[in-house]
Amino acid sequence: MTDVRTPAEIKPAATILLLRDEPAFEVLMVKRHHQIDFASGALVFPGGKSHAGDHDEAWAEHVLGWADHDAEQRGLRIAAIREVFEEAGILLAKRRNGEPIGGEACPMDVRQAVDAGATPFLDVVRGLDAQLDLAALTVFARWITPAVVAKRFDTWFYLVKAPDDQLAACDGRETVDAEWIRPAEALRLGEAGERTVIFPTRMNLKLLAEAGHAEDAVARARARPLVTVQPQVQERGGRRVLVLPPDAGYGAVEEPLERVM
Repeated sequence: MTDVRTPAEIKPAATILLLRDEPAFEVLMVKRHHQIDFASGALVFPGGKSHAGDHDEAWAEHVLGWADHDAEQRGLRIAAIREVFEEAGILLAKRRNGEPIGGEACPMDVRQAVDAGATPFLDVVRGLDAQLDLAALTVFARWITPAVVAKRFDTWFYLVKAPDDQLAACDGRETVDAEWIRPAEALRLGEAGERTVIFPTRMNLKLLAEAGHAEDAVARARARPLVTVQPQVQERGGRRVLVLPPDAGYGAVEEPLERVM
C-alpha cells in the first residue's frame, strides 16, 4: 500500500525586510539559533508565525493605519512588527507626542517576555504611549510552503525603511546575530557556503538586489503585481525540481529539490 502523507497544516506568518541606505543599501538579517527546529543556523529576515494577540481588536487605538487594512492584514502587519521587535529590538512605531523612540526601544527582558508570551506586545506598546505604524509596511511577496515540506507557512513579506534612531540587537534565543548586509553580499555568502541561506530567502534577496536603494525597492514592490508563490514539484530531465510561477517576478526558476529540502 502506498503511504500518502497528509500535507501539514498551513500557518499564517509574517516577515520584515528592514532596509537602510547608509552606509550602503542594506537589509537587516538575523542568524537563527542552531537549536531552533525550523531553519536552524540560517541567515534569514526577522519573522515568524502570527499569534492570536496580533488580531486583538484592542489594537485599534494603538496603531496608525487601522482603517486602511482588513482584519487579516492588520494582524499580519502587527505580527511582522512584533517579530522584528522580539528578534532585533526594532520597534516600528511612533510616540503619540511625536518624540522618537530612540536607541534601544525596550530592555532585553521585555522583548524576551513578549517572545515567551508572558507579556502581551499590546501592553508594551500601550506602556510606551506609542502607535504601531502599519502604513510604513509595503507588501513585497507572499509565499506558501509546498506540500512536500513537513512545516508549512503562508508567509507575507513586508518592506519597511528602518528608523534612523534605533539600534538592532539579536535576542540571543531564536537569533544569535543581527547584521546589516547588502543583498548581493548575503547571496555571495550563501553561494560560497559561508552562510546557510534557505531557498525562499535566497529568491527574495535576488529580487531585492534588483533595487538600488530603499525607496527604489519600495517603489518596485508597489508597482509589481502580487502573485502568491506556491512552489510546485515537477520532473525535469529525470530529477525533481521546484518551479515558481513565471509571473511572480523571480524569472524562470527550476530549483533542484535536493537544494531546498
